[in-house]
This record gives sequence, structure tokens and C-alpha cells, in this order.
Amino acid sequence: MRDLNTPELVDASEDLRDAIDRCGYYPDVVTDSLEVAIAGEPIRAYMLQHEPTFDRDEVRRHITILALTPSRLIVGHTDEHAADEVIRTPYASTSTEAIPLQRVNAVVVNRVVPNPAGYGAGKADPAIAGGGEVVLTIGWGMVNRIDLEPAVCADPNCEADHGYTGSVAADDISLRISSAADGPAGIQQVLEFAKALSFATSR
Repeated sequence: MRDLNTPELVDASEDLRDAIDRCGYYPDVVTDSLEVAIAGEPIRAYMLQHEPTFDRDEVRRHITILALTPSRLIVGHTDEHAADEVIRTPYASTSTEAIPLQRVNAVVVNRVVPNPAGYGAGKADPAIAGGGEVVLTIGWGMVNRIDLEPAVCADPNCEADHGYTGSVAADDISLRISSAADGPAGIQQVLEFAKALSFATSR
């Protein structure tokens, strides 16, 4: 695991490129798209999620990459599409967003840990150490989720309209990584990225 106390010494750019190549999902397209946003900065940490989506009888792939530089969080998405009336051949679309670290205001990690009674004793087992599932949610103020529900009072016989109550949560991106779909290495990767991002945004 990388030493997060000396982030200025870490450059994972080659590791990220190797991970993109191993994924095999249009590696040159994905890399070129990211290079525009990264703009020559070193990579302190990264995570990659490759997931297929099913559209009727077709399988289409999607890749999400999060990259942490000394000053920004880079979010990249690449999708593939079937030929349509405008573009007659299959094509890919990419998007990147560069968020200054001072704008990141939420790093939320939700974990599901199998066999919690044996967690401490089973640290050598990556599936136990990493947990069965991790949901990483990052907010920087572009998208907020509002959850509303009818407000009620303590009187069970009350029929008055009390309006609504709810909460607002930052939810710019949310990634679900599971041992079943992404393997224990995927769990470890998202936890290490969350730790690096939390460290970077706390400074």
C-alpha cells in the first residue's frame, strides 16, 4: 500500500495506464480522454470500474475512472454505442470532469462486511479484510439528492397536513464495488482510493 503521508513522492500514472490496458476497453481512447483532463499532473491514486450493461439482446460496456492529482479529482466515463442513424458504425463516447480538491465536500464510504465476528482474525483473507461490498459516494456540489417523505406528528389520530420532511445529500458520483462482481482486489482498490481522497481533502 502506498504511503499516504508522503503523497508528493507518488506518481501512479504508469500503473493507471497498465490497469487501462489490462481492462482492454478501448485503452487508447480512454487514455487520451483522461490525458486532456489530467494535463500532465502526477497521479496520486486511482480506481477503475469496468461494468457491462444489458440493452435487450446487446451487451454494452462502460468504464469509470477516478484519478487523484495533487490539486484535482478527475472523473472519466467512457461508453460504447451501437450504430445509429447519425453514426453508421459502432462508436464510443467519453467525458471527463476535473474538480478542484477544495470543492470536494463529501467522501462517503458504505461497507458491507461478511462474517463480522471473524473480521479481526481474518485480516489475511482479502475478502474479509476488504468487505463484501463498498459504495463510494463523492460530492462536490454539482448534484444534490433530495429525499422527501410526508411529515407526521406523534398523535396517531391526527389528520392534519403536516407537509413534508426530508434531507439533502451531495451525490455527484456513487460507485458500487462488490467482491462478487469486482473481486477482493476491486474492494481493496476502492478503499485505498477513498483513503487517499479523504487524506487529500483534509489538508
